[in-house]
Amino acid sequence: MDISNAACPECKKSLRVDRMSCPSCGMSMESEFELSPLAQLTLEDQAFVMAFVRSHGSIKKMESLFGISYPTVKNRLNAIAAALDKKFQAPSPNLYVLEQLARGEINVEEALEKLS
Repeated sequence: MDISNAACPECKKSLRVDRMSCPSCGMSMESEFELSPLAQLTLEDQAFVMAFVRSHGSIKKMESLFGISYPTVKNRLNAIAAALDKKFQAPSPNLYVLEQLARGEINVEEALEKLS
């Protein structure tokens, strides 16, 4: 199932991922999980990005692989980049401090000082 555009059949609003489970042991977690910006792309755009990475960014190889012209490859990449830009959110400035605290690089008092 393409979850990038999954919509409610009733109201047509976007669905969210809120349950994950382990197929091995059956353990499951429920929460609000966010999809990565790449996972939010259509399956076609995801395949295009994977092909681009696998071809080491060679537009010439992309032309050959997809049977399209150089400008078409560039336009497709620009459209994907624009879609990713819309979905990208910069991490919270506090995230770095919290990561330092989690790694034991700073103590709670230092973290509180940096966060205030």
